[in-house]
Amino acid sequence: MILNCRKAFAYKIRGNKNSSRVLLLIAFLILNFSLANAQGLPVAMPNTVGMNGAKLNQIDALVEKDIADKKMPGAVVIVGHKGKIVYRKAFGNRALVPTVEKMTVDTIFDAASLTKPIATATSVMILVEQGKLRLNDTIGKFIPEIEDENAKKVTIQQLLTHVSGYRPDFDLREKWTGRNGMLEALKKEKLQNTPGTKFVYSDIGFIVLGEIFSRVTRNSDFSYEGLGIFNSNVRNSNNISGEELSDFTSELFFKNLKIQDTGFVEFVRSHNFINGTSWNKSNRVAPTESIKGQNSYLGSSFDGDEKKGNQILRGQVHDPTAFRMGGVAGHAGLFTTADDLARYCQMILNGGMLEGKRILSSNTIAKMTAPYVVSETGETRGLGWDMNTSFSSNRGEFFPLGSFGHTGFTGTSVWIDRVTQTFVVFMSNRVHPDGKGDVTPIRARVATIAASAVEDTPIELVRLAESIYSSQVAAQLEKFKQGVLKQQLVNLPIVSSRVPLENLRPAPLNNVVLNGIDVLERNDFRELKGLKIGLVTNQTGRNLAGKPTIDVLKETKNVELVALFSPEHGIRGELDQEKINDSKDEKTGLPVYSLYGETRRPKPEQLKDLDAIVYDIQDIGARFYTYTATLKNVLEEAAKVGKPVYVLDRPNPINGISVEGSLADEDKLSFIAAHTIPVRYGLTIGELGMMMNAERKIGAELKVIKMENWARSMWFDETNQTWINPSPNMRSLTQATLYPGIGLLETTNLSVGRGTDSPFEVVGASWLDGQKLAKYLNERNLKGVRFVPIKFKPNASVFKDENVGGINIVITERGSFNSVRTGIEIAAALRKLYPNDWQVDKYSRLLVNAEILEKIKAGNSPEEVEKIWLNSLTEFNVRRASFLLYK
Repeated sequence: MILNCRKAFAYKIRGNKNSSRVLLLIAFLILNFSLANAQGLPVAMPNTVGMNGAKLNQIDALVEKDIADKKMPGAVVIVGHKGKIVYRKAFGNRALVPTVEKMTVDTIFDAASLTKPIATATSVMILVEQGKLRLNDTIGKFIPEIEDENAKKVTIQQLLTHVSGYRPDFDLREKWTGRNGMLEALKKEKLQNTPGTKFVYSDIGFIVLGEIFSRVTRNSDFSYEGLGIFNSNVRNSNNISGEELSDFTSELFFKNLKIQDTGFVEFVRSHNFINGTSWNKSNRVAPTESIKGQNSYLGSSFDGDEKKGNQILRGQVHDPTAFRMGGVAGHAGLFTTADDLARYCQMILNGGMLEGKRILSSNTIAKMTAPYVVSETGETRGLGWDMNTSFSSNRGEFFPLGSFGHTGFTGTSVWIDRVTQTFVVFMSNRVHPDGKGDVTPIRARVATIAASAVEDTPIELVRLAESIYSSQVAAQLEKFKQGVLKQQLVNLPIVSSRVPLENLRPAPLNNVVLNGIDVLERNDFRELKGLKIGLVTNQTGRNLAGKPTIDVLKETKNVELVALFSPEHGIRGELDQEKINDSKDEKTGLPVYSLYGETRRPKPEQLKDLDAIVYDIQDIGARFYTYTATLKNVLEEAAKVGKPVYVLDRPNPINGISVEGSLADEDKLSFIAAHTIPVRYGLTIGELGMMMNAERKIGAELKVIKMENWARSMWFDETNQTWINPSPNMRSLTQATLYPGIGLLETTNLSVGRGTDSPFEVVGASWLDGQKLAKYLNERNLKGVRFVPIKFKPNASVFKDENVGGINIVITERGSFNSVRTGIEIAAALRKLYPNDWQVDKYSRLLVNAEILEKIKAGNSPEEVEKIWLNSLTEFNVRRASFLLYK
């Protein structure tokens, strides 16, 4: 079948007869400012409109470096400020294969997920304006054939803000095509989460919005501001999904925004490929990836002939689900240029108008771009827009909270700030030619430069805007949390009414959690394909079947494993000694470089022949565990030589919610306190790596291969994974739970059970009376824990081969047990009962907080000590929020 571009995407060239504009652009060309032909938006030298031109020009070097580093073949960047284009440049190439083509400012890009806000959300909000839709209308009202009764109750607003409960996308292994195929899959699709309780970025949600738009407009006369640009007399094909959305958005853009190169490209899919094209502007389109590569993203694989599989997509949508829907869908399919997007952004900044033509009402713009809380941590989305979530990196460092934007998988993005009246458009085809490009860091850097170049916005205005944003979030957050809690309580099993409410926890999830290595393996090692890698791992690096990550990566044909790096306790986790030497792995014959020997960081000569470093080690969730410091050192050395680091994420075994204890003092950081985090930090190893990389300004190219099915509330015994001792003395989840508080004590003159069968479950000393200490602590009535007096003889470490008196710490209710508070209670008790025996100054080595140590030494109560760190924990939770990958 031949690609059929209908009249709605005819791309008729429209001449620009505005001679004054042309003269202005010619003048700018003489000044080598590269702002020619900006398609209708006026241009200005930055300093004439309150922008710093020298700062904007810093964008050039950053983009050119990433092109040289093969992060993308090329890019187009536009910055607009107060209605004027102040920066507009093309870089690099738009095509590398089969022939090289220079990037031009009028290049047409596959916008990918920019389709969501710009095409779908805009169109849906116009229906809302006309009374055809309401934000609290439910899916079931328009698509009654859906089988999941809960899905029928999902509202339009929940779809627009990605809290619908739908999973991210359909699985390509589910073989269907066309609109009818999508509808059949949607009919059977079950929600993964309760609507309104969890933010999960979902293509399915916007596919549903596209279908709802089509059904509403198909079944009613439709007009826009009396212009008659759409009515119910449209084609109805089962081959193409979303025809009405395609017709309307094309007419909206062409006739009202006066832009020339934006619309959907529709086609009929046949045998997994497209037989040619008749699109008269395909020579200006930036190509993306091969059809074979495209098919690899959602669990599928290309099963056609090699020639067709190697065909590079150009003018056909890259998104595999939109591709099999015929090129048009609510989540992807739009093609556009940077200039066209600039006009759209300016329309938004103008409150819905552009050049006298109203596209949306000012009230609609206000509704679309208000913050909507979508998580318990205060993340926010707009209606169709991203605002402050883990997807918001393209906001950069300085655009204020409350600004908004979106990204596209192919390498596109926009960010819009009403406070400074600035927008940034970044367009690239980073997936060309092999899908390995990465523009996440450069989009953030470009936005940061653009925001820092603004010089005409008073600081008071920015602060006021962020204050208003914070107030809006605060006003919604408690209600959101209450809704989540209410749903959790609904899902709880029936329990005795005598159980305290604070002890109630959601029932454990039954899904098996896939670690990063399992996800990587399932995806055929796509992220590491063709790379020579070094692996930082130990005995905990295993896939779900128990196979060591070393063997998994060594045996795959897609990856070349050339070196191993071992942390404390060695590559097999069996060594408990001060220094570990380099060695050779007996099974694979690979060199094993010790990161716990004469040096604790990889050497440049060990990294020079690698393409990337992979980290796969099970953390324990407590600050004083050297595997986290090893990761920091690896990130630092990788950054120096420009090597990417892939962290294969694993669960925080003591859950990812609880945050306890004082923060480490910056001046006391070491290999056993790598960053200014609390004792128990509530992050996965991947999230902690992101935090250290950003906050310590390491600058490594860090990529986290996320887990699947893991929730922050999960303890390790709820993951259906096999426990493997992370170190010789960490032999159970109970010991891991106790470790943050009890481990703090082990640098003093106490035995914490090393050399016994129950390390970290006991505390003792030759001078300690276990009955006296247990009685004192039990009278404190701590939640979730009791203390039993014992005598024991360690065969290693402190008090080796001596009979000691002590206590056995017994967790009676894990949900209410606070490990660090328990450790502080023991420390305070020892200071009170044994002031001349317990060596309190040695408590500082792992505590690494001078203020807390002084309070303990002064005999302050545990309650007073805990109050000191609560404010810092509040600040830490704010820091922590931007690095959370899981809900």
